[in-house]
Amino acid sequence: MTLEKRIQAFVMLSERIRSMTTQERDTLFLKAANENPWFTPKNISSALDGILLMLDQPSITDWLSGYQIKDQNKRVGIVMAGNIPLVGFHDLLCVLLSGNKAMIKLSSSDSVLTSTIIDWLITLAPELGTAISIAERLNEADAIIATGSDNTARYFHYYFGKKPHIIRQNRTSVAILTGKESAEDIDRLGSDIFSYFGLGCRNVSKLYFPEGFALTSFLDVLSATPHREVIDHHKYANNYDYNKSIYLVNSDKHLDNGFVLLKEDEQLVSPISVLYYGYYQSPEQLQLMLTAQQDKIQCMVGDVDWLDGMVPFGQAQRPQLQDYADGVDTMEFLTQLN
Repeated sequence: MTLEKRIQAFVMLSERIRSMTTQERDTLFLKAANENPWFTPKNISSALDGILLMLDQPSITDWLSGYQIKDQNKRVGIVMAGNIPLVGFHDLLCVLLSGNKAMIKLSSSDSVLTSTIIDWLITLAPELGTAISIAERLNEADAIIATGSDNTARYFHYYFGKKPHIIRQNRTSVAILTGKESAEDIDRLGSDIFSYFGLGCRNVSKLYFPEGFALTSFLDVLSATPHREVIDHHKYANNYDYNKSIYLVNSDKHLDNGFVLLKEDEQLVSPISVLYYGYYQSPEQLQLMLTAQQDKIQCMVGDVDWLDGMVPFGQAQRPQLQDYADGVDTMEFLTQLN
């Protein structure tokens, strides 16, 4: 199957997603939510919208123009995560477009959506049927792409360390505020925080404020946004109630606006319903702090003109084709397999 045909297959997939009937959509979303209660219709729709942004033919062609692609037909095992809907799609896209075969170990938290997308893809382009397989064990894979927690990463390194591999561990995202943000900026930042209930590695879990920043005003503005609806989800509300009770029992200093807790902490990864924060004295000092933790940071959100490498408010969960997880160029890895 030529590269052009593979690209066209994904373009047709985007058309298939867009053409879902209301009944198809409702049925699929219900099955996915039954498998994973965190997968609400809003979150699934957001994930599909993100995929549609990727599956634009000119964007794909431009992206691939920087690589030397040949049909290698290597079997690449993909251990998919299930923290947010269809989080493993970009890896599948990369493997197939690079001219390799995908051996997919589905996440038990996201098998419904991923299996459906694969079925649609094969129906649209039957030749891809020989390039995609679902597998419980990946012993026969020639290379591995695995995503998981820090604990599972150690397991992956033990079992797959001798094969060419990309093994991803826990990461999170941070936001830098300067004190000049508008209410619209805070609203967009709310999307970076609360989309997918904060379960993604591109979700902001830590905020950096300039010294003297008025935290209560930040929470007041955030409270006026639609993002407060997260508290209506029972699993999120349970996390909020639990963390709030722990802070109250332990007399831990924190701020509370009724749907998110703000706590000063040096750590980057906060529990669901909690935002950690810290202060900085200057951009230079902040840059040093961020550099020291760069192996744990997926992306930095804020004013793109303020620090290098910043993602605009509201765009953390809208990665482009070239926005590789952990900063590791997946396509380069795949096109260089021997």
